[in-house]
Amino acid sequence: MTTAPSSPNTTHELTVRTDDGADLAVTVLAPLAGTPSAADVVLVHGWAHTRRVWGTVADRLIRAGHRVVLYDQRGHGASTLGRTPVSVERLAADLAAVLGETDARESVVVGHSGGGFAALSYAATSPSASRLRGLVLLGTAAHGQDTPDSEVKMMGSAVFSKALRRPWLGRKLLGSTMGKDVDPVVRDVNRQLFAAAVPRVRAEFFRCTRGWDVREALKSVTVPAVVLHGELDKVIDIALAQTLAEVVPGARFEAVPDAGHMLPLERPLLAVSAVSELASR
Repeated sequence: MTTAPSSPNTTHELTVRTDDGADLAVTVLAPLAGTPSAADVVLVHGWAHTRRVWGTVADRLIRAGHRVVLYDQRGHGASTLGRTPVSVERLAADLAAVLGETDARESVVVGHSGGGFAALSYAATSPSASRLRGLVLLGTAAHGQDTPDSEVKMMGSAVFSKALRRPWLGRKLLGSTMGKDVDPVVRDVNRQLFAAAVPRVRAEFFRCTRGWDVREALKSVTVPAVVLHGELDKVIDIALAQTLAEVVPGARFEAVPDAGHMLPLERPLLAVSAVSELASR
């Protein structure tokens, strides 16, 4: 369901109900008054994060004239889980629902990590993918995400969640997810997001990519793409991102020096620049 379109300089909150009963919490940000009109941008966060991760990115985009749509993936933040099991295909359908309900046409979709999985699956398989203007893919891959049982178990552990709620310990536990010289405040935002995620949801999401491989389907995608990946990413191997860029026709790959996995927090302006590159085509 939705309500009336937003007016200039407004934040519009709505709920998108999926066909399996999940309620997705969505924010639509209108561009600042007086800025030139630019393409719509849809921001899809990674697992154990929420739309909060896009704060700097969204702010810069609306200042550049973009209408920005951001939402909490199912089970995260203010969004609920639906009736069907979590899968990448299900998350792609959620993205399609958000695009449709917000009337985001000719949009650039920016996906980080698991949000990138959803964006790739949508671009490769959805009949409505023609509405896309471009893809910005941050710290993500098209295959190879067979999360081991030990990591899935940790993500679902109440002990892990309790540790994450202790600032110094949580930052240490998540230290390997980020690169060099990251502001401690930014590191703590990452910790807060992980700590707030429901343990069962974290585990279900990290488990759902076992055997997932969308490379073959991506060969027919004609949407332009920019693939950005931290050189120090220890969550998703940079070689997988390079393969992704090779599979998607015409994609541009860029390795980000000194950055880790959390590019929306570590290098938000690179995401903004990539959107501008695609929106201007």
